[in-house]
Amino acid sequence: MSKMILLVALVLTLCALTLRVDCAAAGIDWCYHLPTCNDNNWATIAPKYCNGSRQSPININTTAAKTDENLTEFTFTNFSSTTAQETLENTGKTVKVNLASGVQISGGGLSEAYSSLQFHLHWGNGPSIPGSEHTVDGKRYPMELHIVNIKSSYNGNLTQALADSTGLAALGFFIEEMSGNATGEPASWKTLTSYLANITNKGQTFTLPSGISLDDLLVGVNRAKYYRYLGSLTTPACNEVVVWTVFKETIKVSKDLIDLFSNTVHINDSSSALITNVFRQIQPDQPVTTQAASSASTTCYSMGLMVLSFALWKNL
Repeated sequence: MSKMILLVALVLTLCALTLRVDCAAAGIDWCYHLPTCNDNNWATIAPKYCNGSRQSPININTTAAKTDENLTEFTFTNFSSTTAQETLENTGKTVKVNLASGVQISGGGLSEAYSSLQFHLHWGNGPSIPGSEHTVDGKRYPMELHIVNIKSSYNGNLTQALADSTGLAALGFFIEEMSGNATGEPASWKTLTSYLANITNKGQTFTLPSGISLDDLLVGVNRAKYYRYLGSLTTPACNEVVVWTVFKETIKVSKDLIDLFSNTVHINDSSSALITNVFRQIQPDQPVTTQAASSASTTCYSMGLMVLSFALWKNL
């Protein structure tokens, strides 16, 4: 028994030191690809939270989203840094990029600043099976990028964050196929995906050279427009500690680069299956909020009605 206690203590210590949110699933044998351990069984494999009442991901019903005046614009600190992305990792379940200290988000209706730890991706299987986790009005996008953040006041203490119903904040960005016949676009994604060849096997990591920033990867997205709800981690142990922000506008990436995720990295070694369909099925609805229509839009709409009314009056 004492050896088991020491082992658990060691695992928790390592989690705290490495700031790995996926350590919440330590000791839980879960997967995406096998019927014995895929998400149909997570509520049994990890029952403490995975069958809870505020699980993620969800379908976002845009007509049901309520207005919240507190959902202001974010401040993104060091998202422009070209050295903030430190290592690329094949976890056997996804591709993850670990971030340097000093990357942070604040504002956006959050209670305090949150430090950015890592981002990872969810995808399906080529063009036929889209793989975003969240859906919008029933639509599933090809991929989804999640930036995971922890309350800065916790100084990286994951144990504290997992005991706080808003201890983590996740930013979700949909990735959509670029229109036309573009290839290798945008340049930031061409650079990032070129490194996948270095992490084809589970456990492999690659030290990222400087050159691309988070801003570069989020190119074209208006980050002032988003949905908000309270949910959970989308993998076991499914801790219900996440403030979710799902952005309305998509990142546009050419099809050839999207396909690289489902045909390059493996679950184990090169003789094992490729990592595909790494997304959890939709969970029961949660209350969703969003920003009010801008005053400029309201003004334009009102002026349009006035012009239309005047035109109709003249024709009477």
